[in-house]
Amino acid sequence: MKSKPSVQESGIRLCLTLIMGALFLNIQWSAAQEQDSTWVTAWGTSQHVLGSDELSNITVRMIARITSPGEAVRIRLDNTLGTEPLTIDSAYVGQRMSGATLIPDSNRALSFNGSSTVTVPAGGTIRSDPVRMQVKAYQDLAVSLYLPGNSINPSMHAGARVTSYLASNDTGNQAADESDVPFTGTTASMYWLKSIDVLTNESNGAIVMFGDSITDGTCTTVDGYDRWEDWLGFRLNANSGQNGNFYTAIVNEGIGGNTVVAENLQPPPASAPGILRLDRDVLSHVGVTHVVLFMGTNDIRREATAATVIAGMQDIIERVRNRGISIIGATIIPRHNRAAVADNTGWNSAKTAIRNEVNDWIRTQAAFDAVLDFDQVVQDTNPDRILPAYDCDGIHPNVLGYYEMGRYIPLELFR
Repeated sequence: MKSKPSVQESGIRLCLTLIMGALFLNIQWSAAQEQDSTWVTAWGTSQHVLGSDELSNITVRMIARITSPGEAVRIRLDNTLGTEPLTIDSAYVGQRMSGATLIPDSNRALSFNGSSTVTVPAGGTIRSDPVRMQVKAYQDLAVSLYLPGNSINPSMHAGARVTSYLASNDTGNQAADESDVPFTGTTASMYWLKSIDVLTNESNGAIVMFGDSITDGTCTTVDGYDRWEDWLGFRLNANSGQNGNFYTAIVNEGIGGNTVVAENLQPPPASAPGILRLDRDVLSHVGVTHVVLFMGTNDIRREATAATVIAGMQDIIERVRNRGISIIGATIIPRHNRAAVADNTGWNSAKTAIRNEVNDWIRTQAAFDAVLDFDQVVQDTNPDRILPAYDCDGIHPNVLGYYEMGRYIPLELFR
């Protein structure tokens, strides 16, 4: 006669059953997602400077607003400007409630190739493993990174137009803490976080805005999300999630002062030009359907000829189209005359003539799939100046100008 299992044996069997069931459900979920959903980059930014602040034994909490919903997320960390490997002992992603405070029980530990720790080489990049998390479009996520090292200079995007948070040096690992208590400092820069991808079956894909400070958001509101591409995203996604309408992710890859090319510019550009960063900041993203190329003004300001700017744009157009991605060009907006000063060669009527030559090429000869005529949108009755109602500083639009740019864009271009 068979003896009955002991209480201990029964408990072990129950635990094994639950574990196997959980594994089976995870396998089922992963297989279903692989079949029905796809990865789409729902947020991104460009690293262009090595920060001067030294971080030691510290946790940073970076805030990023995703623009597409999903069932799972993964993050990408870049150490683009880092001169030494970056070690991260603990990384979490959670859903932000307000400030540095997270929605209770939303914080999830991240792994990298199955490990909770990761080292990103100098100049390197790494994506996390996926973590299951239901997220909504236009939800703020918080990526918390614990850095055990000393005197670390962050590879970052300066002037990110959003507030992120950091604990004090030498306060240890606070990445799992969902409260704001440890995060006593703030920053308007984005440290190491390059992009966030979502696994989704509700997305049309991603549009990457590839530009300079007018795309990055100079003269917009910190935490205001009132750049021209923000307004475009609001319009594109106003009815998404209803009646079968899918979301379109918006990815901002603008850098203040960025140029198309680098050769023979005076003064030399402070960040990698478009032709060099295209692979890193655009083509490496997933689910990209369109790219908007909106730069050139900083090349001209730095003494570039029209032929030089056009050749650089042609290179970008060809490489994007070779990947099967649509590319839309944007005309260069007016720039008011400025006298040359140290480290800035200024702007004058000769540079306006070059701008007009490049714009004529963009409108009539370039191999773009479509053209956004931002020049026409913001110009004054004197077409060489920005309309005063839209002008921030003679170079950038103000918030109203950005709104008008975003309102003007035909949505059919992205359908």
